[in-house]
Amino acid sequence: MKKFNRVLLKLSGEALAGERKTGFDEDTCIRVAKQVKTLVDEGIEVSIVIGGGNFWRGRSSETIDRTKADQIGMLATVMNCIYVSEIFRYVGMNTKIFTPFSCGSMTELFSKDEALACMRNKGVAFLAGGTGHPYFSTDTATVLRAIELDCDIILMAKEIDGVYDSDPKLNPEAKKYDVISTQELLDKKLGVIDLTAAVLSIDNKMPMLLFGLSEEDSIIKAAQGNSNGTIVTV
Repeated sequence: MKKFNRVLLKLSGEALAGERKTGFDEDTCIRVAKQVKTLVDEGIEVSIVIGGGNFWRGRSSETIDRTKADQIGMLATVMNCIYVSEIFRYVGMNTKIFTPFSCGSMTELFSKDEALACMRNKGVAFLAGGTGHPYFSTDTATVLRAIELDCDIILMAKEIDGVYDSDPKLNPEAKKYDVISTQELLDKKLGVIDLTAAVLSIDNKMPMLLFGLSEEDSIIKAAQGNSNGTIVTV
């Protein structure tokens, strides 16, 4: 794989929670921040989307209206980005948090020009709040922002180290893919990303790389084209 110049890093909330499975594991967040700093120091432009699963998975609730549940999820991603942004600042980086809706003085309204200016000035652009609308996942928001910002690739840091033909936690014989197309993900119903995100990535030819966050220097390896994760082609 080639080294990339501009990437969108998607972090799962659960991965940032570590073994606690909820909230934040500060050591994990600091390791992530130091890796991203290495990339930025090398001249790679980085934007970040963080899921909200360490705080909220409202779609499993049968008592809350779907729109309200999704709004809670959007706010969970804002909380995540505020926290992780501060960890990034702690290790010596500049950051800005962008949302598609107003959050007072806590974030800025998303602007492609402002986000690109942040990255070009060696800052990290955090893209919180999803698309700003219910019924769209953070996967869809990730693909949308990556397309808008003309990223080379989406780097998806997961709890597992790639795409498998079945759940490796349940099936010890599960086969890992080195390369798989987005269409194959849909055809095989592997559930890696949702349908809307997949179609958007196919239509706009946005590739992805899925890898395990827990591996040492996994983010650096992914951005430098040295990951042993799964490449999802378009």
